[in-house]
Amino acid sequence: MHSQNPFLDEVAKLTTAAMGLAQAAGDEAKTAFRAQADRFAAEMDLIRREEFDALKAEIAALRAEIAELKAAAPAAAPAPKRARKGE
Repeated sequence: MHSQNPFLDEVAKLTTAAMGLAQAAGDEAKTAFRAQADRFAAEMDLIRREEFDALKAEIAALRAEIAELKAAAPAAAPAPKRARKGE
């Protein structure tokens, strides 16, 4: 949209340029903040949510397997006696 006034055209162009610059600065700040947060997480030896969920699922599967093995083992099997010192 062009107006008859060249001054208003220039103001519109400057406003558009300023908005683009503000958006670019916001994107740059967001990128810098994420990089700093990633660096902080790496220094604190934290894990990502995906890694935690995968480990949690693996532990649940192992617990289920242990429960199955305990159920399949003979219930009345005596524990082996330990030898005493000197015998």
